[in-house]
Amino acid sequence: MSLKKSLLIIVLLLLVDQLSKIYIKTHFILGESHDVFGWFKILFIENEGAAWGTKLSDLLPISEPVGKLILTIFRIFAVFGIGYWLWDIIKKQSTRTLILAVSLIFAGAMGNIIDSVFYGLIFDHSNGQVATLFSSEPYGSLFHGKVVDMLYFPLIDTTWPDWVPSLGGQRFRFFEPVFNIADTAISTGVGILIVFNKKAFPKHAEEKGQQEVVDQNA
Repeated sequence: MSLKKSLLIIVLLLLVDQLSKIYIKTHFILGESHDVFGWFKILFIENEGAAWGTKLSDLLPISEPVGKLILTIFRIFAVFGIGYWLWDIIKKQSTRTLILAVSLIFAGAMGNIIDSVFYGLIFDHSNGQVATLFSSEPYGSLFHGKVVDMLYFPLIDTTWPDWVPSLGGQRFRFFEPVFNIADTAISTGVGILIVFNKKAFPKHAEEKGQQEVVDQNA
């Protein structure tokens, strides 16, 4: 895959990701939900931490603003690392599968970085109101933005039977996480690397197979 095609994928994903987030921020109140299908909802939430909403301040003896800043800076370095990896594999003319996967991961990481770095500066809060883009009273500051999530797939939403030990009567939902287009791109890229590992890294797979043959004959 060429650099132009990789950049096209990245730009298109970033546009869809950011347009969807801006639309949600400027049309939904925080916590507002709309049913698309019974198993698919648009639910507006904001993630101040990492995956599953985990905050560094929950794990380390630091304040939430400091934890958020550290997390955002880490994400920036990670994006630069992924970007270099992408440039390197394109330069080396690696497999189409590998370039596609890394392009998706890079686009997703970039999409969430934009939220973390800039959204605190350009939006006001969404608590009980629809946010305003380029507000004169932003809710945060540079590097302290919240990632916008909205895709929710409660494929199963039921209650555990009373006879189930410890869980009886409690609500059970599958799939619980709320995510966005950027998260989807990252997960898809990682999934491609896992499922199509031999296509993504053919030389590595071939060398591993040759080594196994040598070990068997030794």
